[in-house]
Amino acid sequence: MYYSDEVIEEVRSRNDIVDVISGYVKLQKKGSSYFGLCPFHNEKSPSFSVSQQKQMYYCFGCGAGGNVFTFLMEYENYSFVEALRYLADRAGVELPEQEYSKEAKARADTKAILLEINKAAAQYFYAQLKGSQGAQALSYLKNRELGDDTIKAFGLGYANKYSNDLYKYLRSKGYQDEMIAKAGLITVDERQGAYDKFWNRVMFPIMDANSRVIGFGGRVMGDGKPKYLNSPETMIFDKSRNLYGLNRARSTKKPYFLLCEGYMDVISLHQAGFANAVASLGTALTPGHASLIKRYVQEVYLTYDSDEAGTKAALRAIPILRDVGITARIIRMEPYKDPDEFIKNLGAEAFEERIGKARNGFMFSLEILEKNYDMHSPEGKTDFMKEVARRLAQFDEEIERGNYIEAVAGAYHVGFEDLRKLVGRMAIQTGLAKPVERPKSTQGKKKEKEDGILKSQKILLTWLTSDEAVFRQIEKYITPADFSEGIYRTVAQLLYEQYEKHDVNPARIMNHFTDEEEHREVASLFHTKIKELTTAKEQEKALQETVIRIKNHSIEEATKMLDPTDIKGLQQLMNAKRELQDLQKLHISIN
Repeated sequence: MYYSDEVIEEVRSRNDIVDVISGYVKLQKKGSSYFGLCPFHNEKSPSFSVSQQKQMYYCFGCGAGGNVFTFLMEYENYSFVEALRYLADRAGVELPEQEYSKEAKARADTKAILLEINKAAAQYFYAQLKGSQGAQALSYLKNRELGDDTIKAFGLGYANKYSNDLYKYLRSKGYQDEMIAKAGLITVDERQGAYDKFWNRVMFPIMDANSRVIGFGGRVMGDGKPKYLNSPETMIFDKSRNLYGLNRARSTKKPYFLLCEGYMDVISLHQAGFANAVASLGTALTPGHASLIKRYVQEVYLTYDSDEAGTKAALRAIPILRDVGITARIIRMEPYKDPDEFIKNLGAEAFEERIGKARNGFMFSLEILEKNYDMHSPEGKTDFMKEVARRLAQFDEEIERGNYIEAVAGAYHVGFEDLRKLVGRMAIQTGLAKPVERPKSTQGKKKEKEDGILKSQKILLTWLTSDEAVFRQIEKYITPADFSEGIYRTVAQLLYEQYEKHDVNPARIMNHFTDEEEHREVASLFHTKIKELTTAKEQEKALQETVIRIKNHSIEEATKMLDPTDIKGLQQLMNAKRELQDLQKLHISIN
């Protein structure tokens, strides 16, 4: 959905960033800005800055930054449109109606109805659990040591013994058979008509990241089969791209998730204070799950069952997580089967200790691999080390590969160099080795120079947004064209346009970008730390050197691109060089 710049700016301007962020972070005013502990990384000293003047935030510790939209996109994991809608509702701004094609409108309407039906079903199941018919199910949950607050928080319920009660309830609410079937809550056949998918089961509502009910899991009461039954996949429910408990875990802001196998494991861990627990939905971990997890954390602790099936599941999950850049660690539950049993018998403190002793996923996989070899014979150990070397060769990053080679060499008492050479040979044999690209010596210098220029451009943009007097003194000499192509030049162009209109507003510039990473980069352009300089004279000298450096680099780049037959271009280049000479004599005043 596209919203005009005017609508976006109205929503942004009516949501003061200090007010919004104060609802999430305790802020304290220091000078012209507010500071607090960054919600995006662990820190003890406040480095998270919120500027009411710029209507932007920036963390000098981790680099997170942006405007009020960015904050909600990062903190709540909203898309840009979701953040816009939330803030519009908060400020009482009415957004224009979305314009859909006929097909898109029908699909959106269907999705909305399915979400309504699932919500109604969840409320029905919860009411049944609390009623007389739910006594057995409630007793089951109480025997599993779940408290009333936990039952309510997870919306646990009961589908009673009659196989068409939910169907009749939803029909009484006006929902049609077709939609109830599309929600996966009934089965329809010619002989029996419509009947409930779930009956005589404890019900576990499955919610998406925004706490909307998208499906259900049901555990049978008694000896019926299957023991656990999940909703079929629907337009709103894809079990390979959703995680049970994610709606609660994502708001804990812990740097890792506890990944479990079942609903009860997640619920028990949450009740014990481990609110970052999640589980896949009746399926093995998929690349879709891993990509979803990567949006929130960089590390996962696997708390799979301690039996053979749980071990195999953990071994399958480790490379899937690694492929998307997530580090996996293994928490073992012995002498208990799963986190639920462990917590009930040993408590939260003991589980916290197990987290502290979690094993690296790769090293754990080698411990399991060991069991397939006779480690007491030279042949067996040699074959084992060859397989280990083959696995080590799959690490793309040289530093990471080297660190693991060192760890394995220490653990299995082999020489580091011997193992490193074996890894190299195995890489060649398996086709994993790539030719080493050796850059020319000048390439490294060029990269270093370019990085220095980008830092200078960041410093100047930060200065320009903070002091109009500086802009007025250099606008004749430095133009947006002097900045590097891409975000730097775009931001400079927008800033210069704002100065022309006498309406400088850095936060509004960010409205032109909707990607989180772009927001972070743009925010850094306005919050670059300028070296502490004690006197105005020192600041003026540093500013002049920055401006000259940027202009000189711009001239060098233009010279490389210039066609010798371009007379107009040559004239412009000569003018630029004269301006550079003028800049070297210019005195820039700092207020």
